Amino acid sequence: MKLIPLGCLTLFVAVHAGAQAPITPDKVIPLFNGKDLSTFVTWLAPSQHRDLDKVFTVVDQIDGAPAIRISGQHWGGIATKERYTNYRLVVEFRWGAVTWEPRKNRARDSGILLHCQGPFGNFKDDFTGPWLRSVEYQIIEGGTGDIILVAGYDKKGGEKISPELTATTDGLTKVWKPNGTPMKFAGVRIDWYGRDPSWKDVLGFRGANDVEKPPGEWNRIEITCDGGSVRNVLNGVVVNEGTHLSLSEGPLLFQSEGAEIYFRRIELHPLTSSRPSAK
Repeated sequence: MKLIPLGCLTLFVAVHAGAQAPITPDKVIPLFNGKDLSTFVTWLAPSQHRDLDKVFTVVDQIDGAPAIRISGQHWGGIATKERYTNYRLVVEFRWGAVTWEPRKNRARDSGILLHCQGPFGNFKDDFTGPWLRSVEYQIIEGGTGDIILVAGYDKKGGEKISPELTATTDGLTKVWKPNGTPMKFAGVRIDWYGRDPSWKDVLGFRGANDVEKPPGEWNRIEITCDGGSVRNVLNGVVVNEGTHLSLSEGPLLFQSEGAEIYFRRIELHPLTSSRPSAK
C-alpha cells in the first residue's frame, strides 16, 4: 500500500477561487491515474487539509488493479482540484470490511458529492463540517442511488442555502417514480425507486429489490449531469433522476463516512445521446 499525503491551504484556495470557467469534457478525463491522488484535495472535519491518519491512500493492487482506499475513519472526503460541468461520470466501487464508530454496526455509508459550492466545511455554520453545499449520489447499503440535496452555509451572509431539484414521485412520498408527478424539493433526500420501505440502518442491510451487489463485489456507477438535470445509474439500471437542479457545476468530492470503501476507474466522459433506459 502506498501512503500518499494530500492537500494544503493553497490547494483549497485553488479549488474554490472560481477564477476559471468549469471544464466541460470533450474527451475522457481520468480523475484517478492509478498511481497517486495528485488530482484531489483532502478535507477532513477534525484536521481539515491534513490527513494525519492516512484516511486516503492508493492501493497498488486489489482484485488485479490499483484503487483508492478510503478508510472511513474520519468524516470528509477528497475533492477534485478542478470544477466540472456537463459530463457523464463513471465510477467503480466496492466496500471493504472495516467500519468505525459511531457507524461501526450501521449500514456502510459513503457517497459522491457533485457540483460542490462554497468553501470546505460549509455544511456547518462555523465551516468545520465534513461536507459542503452540493447534490449527492448516495452510496449506502440499501440506498445506493438516492439523491441528497446537501445544504451549506454562505460565507458572507451566514445564510443556510439548500439546493433545489424537481423529481417525479407518487405525489405522497419522496421516492422516485419514472412516470410520477413532478415535485420540487429542497434540502432533502429523494429515495431511489426500489429502496426497501423497511430499510434499517444496520450493517449489511440488503433490500428485496437492491441493485447494488453484495459487499466485496465491484459496482458500476454512472451519473449524467446535463445542465440542471442529473440521472443516477447503478449497474446498468436507472435508479433515480431529477431536473431543474439549482446547481450545474463544481468540484466532485468522494466521501469518507465511517466505512472502508474502494474506488477505481473514476472517469468523466463527454455527454452523448446514448443513455440507459429507465426501469
